Amino acid sequence: MPDLNLMATFARVVEAGSFAEAARRLATSRSAVSKSVARLERRLGARLLNRTTRHLSLTEIGAAVAEHCSRMLDEAEQAQRLVDSLSAEPRGVLRVSASVAFGTLHVAPALAEFLPAHPELAVDLTITDRWVDLAEEGYDLAIRVTGEPPPHWVARRLAPVRRQLCATPGYFSRRGVPRTPADLVQHNCLDYTRSGEQGRWRFRGPEGEISVPVNGPLHVDDDEALSQAVLGGLGIGLLPTFIVGRDIQSGRLQTVMSEYIPVDRHVYAMYLPTRHLPSKVRVFIDFMLAYIGAEPYWDRSVDDVA
Repeated sequence: MPDLNLMATFARVVEAGSFAEAARRLATSRSAVSKSVARLERRLGARLLNRTTRHLSLTEIGAAVAEHCSRMLDEAEQAQRLVDSLSAEPRGVLRVSASVAFGTLHVAPALAEFLPAHPELAVDLTITDRWVDLAEEGYDLAIRVTGEPPPHWVARRLAPVRRQLCATPGYFSRRGVPRTPADLVQHNCLDYTRSGEQGRWRFRGPEGEISVPVNGPLHVDDDEALSQAVLGGLGIGLLPTFIVGRDIQSGRLQTVMSEYIPVDRHVYAMYLPTRHLPSKVRVFIDFMLAYIGAEPYWDRSVDDVA
């Protein structure tokens, strides 16, 4: 009977396009991968790859064999996913990527409750604002704030992202309270540079969408850093409540013009389409939905949360 491990290695080489990249994905050495392919060729009695110092190409027989090996590997992986999805207790390692602000403030603290409930499971959490490639980088799940999830991913909505124009009461007592978007030209507006259109803020009021120019002494690419500047009394910021909700509830920040700000983004848990969702992914998403709540806890009053 052919060695199925050798066939799986060959399929990975074809998928990766080189021995070195296949070795990296398999967490082994390049020479071990090369020897496995050579051993498979001897078992089958046929050359599968044409090798040069710079390039690999499939022989005619190799192309036919690769198709079957790839299908075999896919079926094996599907079998593993089926076992995982039907397993009563999730186990193994759950690889999660989460955006910096939401991951730091809400995902990481949630793990203190999640992991003790699932002792057979470990979490490998990557905090980054970079959109990772789930398939290429081996992530099970990505948690992102976006208006529109990628069409090739399955997206579960975890929470709405409500933004608020806010500043300290001290700032408003010095500079006055803006009542309409047009009033913002008289204020220090602290700009979040990843919002897309720097120097302009967009609102939606009774008369439709409004775009107003804003100006201020600070431009920053991180919401948490922006919130600290707003809390310091430097000016007005347009910030998500998952960062400043508690500051608003406590009175450290005061909101204005809430009727002009639409909910245009959500927090999503996203994963690749699969016939059988692994139980470790399913239980984590279900946990986060319950942990956040139908009305996100950061938007509830302190008394409601208690």
